[in-house]
Amino acid sequence: MLDKLREVELKFEKLNNRLCESDISQNIEEYKSVMKEIKSLTPVVEKYREYKKTEETAKEAKELLDGGGLEPDFRDMVREEYETAAAQLEKCAEELKILLLPGDPNDDKNVIVEIRGGAGGEEASLFAGVLYRMYSMYAESKGWRTEIISSNPTELGGFKEVSFMIEGEGAYSRLKFESGVHRVQRVPETESQGRIQTSTATVAVLPEAEDVDIEINPADLQIDTFRSSGAGGQHINKTESAIRITHLPTGVVVECQDERSQYKNKDKAMKVLRSRLLEAEREKQQSAIAGERKSQVGTGDRSERIRTYNFPQGRVSDHRINLTLYKLDSIVNGNLDEIIDALITADTAEKMKADPEQ
Repeated sequence: MLDKLREVELKFEKLNNRLCESDISQNIEEYKSVMKEIKSLTPVVEKYREYKKTEETAKEAKELLDGGGLEPDFRDMVREEYETAAAQLEKCAEELKILLLPGDPNDDKNVIVEIRGGAGGEEASLFAGVLYRMYSMYAESKGWRTEIISSNPTELGGFKEVSFMIEGEGAYSRLKFESGVHRVQRVPETESQGRIQTSTATVAVLPEAEDVDIEINPADLQIDTFRSSGAGGQHINKTESAIRITHLPTGVVVECQDERSQYKNKDKAMKVLRSRLLEAEREKQQSAIAGERKSQVGTGDRSERIRTYNFPQGRVSDHRINLTLYKLDSIVNGNLDEIIDALITADTAEKMKADPEQ
C-alpha cells in the first residue's frame, strides 16, 4: 500500500507542476483534465501526508521511550503521546485503504431518474408520485437542481411514469444505490374497506452521458413528433411539440413532451437516450467481467424488491443490508442520508473484501 501511496503523491506533485507551466493556459481541455485529476487525488495525498507526519511522531516517541533515562512524569507524557500517535496511525491506514479503492468514474455526474408504477394499479402510480417527491426533496436539501424530462401523470396525482434530471456535484455517487424495485404497504386512497395493499414502483438511476461518453450516429435515429397528452389546455391539444426518438440498432425508445418547444423536448430526449445507451454498454461490460446479473430495474414484481415502505408501522426496510428504520415520515420527506450512508459503507466493505491488495 505504501508503494502505491508514494506513486500517487509523485503523480500529484507532477500534476501541480504542470499547472505552473505557461503553455497549459492555451489548452483549456488539458487544464480541466489536470484540475479534475488533482481534485480526485487531493484527499488521498492529504491523508497520506497526515499518515507520514503521525508515523514520524510515533517513531520519535518510541525512540525516547527505548532510550531510557526519562523522568517518570516526562516518560508518562511521552508514552501517552506514543499511544495516541499509534492509534491515529492505525486509523489513517484504514482510511487510506478506503481512499485507494477504485472509484466509480460516474460518481460526480448528474443523474437521470426514471420511476414507473409497477404491480398494484392506481396505488402503484400514487406510490411512484411519493418516490418522485422524496427524491425531489432530497435533491433540494443538497442544493441540487431538479427538472422533469417527461411524465405520464394520473388523475389522482400519481405517475404511471416520470423521468427527471437531478443536477449537482456527486449526485450519482449518492443516488446510484436507489435503482431497483421499491415496495409499499399501506391503506391506499383508492381502497374504501381500509385494507392494507402491497404495491411496487421501479426506480432506475442513470448517470448523465456526455457526448464524449457515447457516440450516436444520426442515421440510426428515427425521430417522430406527436401531440402531447394530459392536462395543459388548448396548447397541448393542438401543438405537435412532443418528441419520440427510436434508436434503431437497439430498439430503445425515448419520449419527451413536458416542454412546449419541440427543440427543448428533443434535447431532453437525446440526454435520456445517451444515458440509457451508456448504461446498457456499462451493464454489458460488467456482465462480461462478473457474469450475468439482473437488470437494475427488474419487472416491477413484488418479489424483486430492494426496499419496503410500511406505512402502518412507520417502518422502512432496505433488504440488501438488513437495515430497518422506524422513520418513514422523515424518509419519504427526503431525509435519505442515513440509508444512503449505510449503503455506501456496505458497498465499501464489500469492495475491500474483494480487493486483495487492500
